[in-house]
Amino acid sequence: MKYKKLGVTDLEVSAICLGTMTFGEQNSQSEGFEQMNYAVERGINFFDTAEMYPAYPKKETYGKSEEIIGNWLKTKKNRNKIILASKIASGHPKGIGATELSWIRKGGKNLCFDKDNINKAVDDSLKRLQTDYIDLYQLHWPERNVAVFGQLDFKYDPSDTEWTPIEEVLENLDQLVKSGKIRYVGLSNETPWGIINFLQVARERKLPRMMSVQNGYNLVNRVFDIANSEVSIREKCGLLAYSPLAGGRLSGKYMAGKKPKNSRYTLWPTRFSRHHTARGESAITKYVDLAKKYNIKPSTFANAFVNDRPFVISNIIGATSIRQLEEDINSIDITLTEEMLKDIEDIHLSDPNPCV
Repeated sequence: MKYKKLGVTDLEVSAICLGTMTFGEQNSQSEGFEQMNYAVERGINFFDTAEMYPAYPKKETYGKSEEIIGNWLKTKKNRNKIILASKIASGHPKGIGATELSWIRKGGKNLCFDKDNINKAVDDSLKRLQTDYIDLYQLHWPERNVAVFGQLDFKYDPSDTEWTPIEEVLENLDQLVKSGKIRYVGLSNETPWGIINFLQVARERKLPRMMSVQNGYNLVNRVFDIANSEVSIREKCGLLAYSPLAGGRLSGKYMAGKKPKNSRYTLWPTRFSRHHTARGESAITKYVDLAKKYNIKPSTFANAFVNDRPFVISNIIGATSIRQLEEDINSIDITLTEEMLKDIEDIHLSDPNPCV
């Protein structure tokens, strides 16, 4: 396993991060335990979760992913060896918070980054995780209107003014850092404007600095390259890349109309529509064929590309089986050649970002 610094902290996180979004829905507690055990055996020391997990979120399973991790930590007694990241949900006006998270602190506009919400969210996560601190606490998606979850273009809305000011958010987080409940803070699903402003306010007001940004990134969604990548490198606010397989599609398992049992698109065929477009299917077929050309598992190949990017701190992988997990982790041992990278770029230039 390889390790990298998380932002400007002294934390060395594994270049592969175990995503736990399936724990409590697609994976049982015993399966989650098995995944965490295997991940640690392979050198992974970085786990990512969120208060709203598992996905697809619903009231009946709210917080289950954190609970499973907490039960595992209690059993293993190895909290000091795991770097734990979690996230607070918000009521993004066009995101999932405003309409489908009514069971989290009343949802909708009540779900924001004010002091009461952040304190409640952190305390509840700590209880579920059975720990007294979270290493990296992230804002799951902005309160303000941004292009996210399948959107590409920013749509200006003059009425979009009701969101917690950045300075106030950082002051709230600062109190939690000083209390020892969280160590560092990060962003998620954020834009260049958001990253720069959070960093600037933190510098000017001597408040906690954002150490990372967790955005989607994969072969068929490289929007992060356009502007966020430069900000990420120059400001030392690296990417924690989620969805490296575009919801599993880059593994090739959905090709030719296949519907694997217990897979995301079999369980929720109308969800995550951004991943199954006509352009996306065409590009994914090309990338899967390219991996086969080099005799590499498609999922391993796709993850290796994410690992290769200079702005990526850690690649957040997710799996529903040990076999999938093994293929994903094996990507850390793959070095993409110049020929491979050229072939990838040729496909990208012919069909850029079909699954944003």
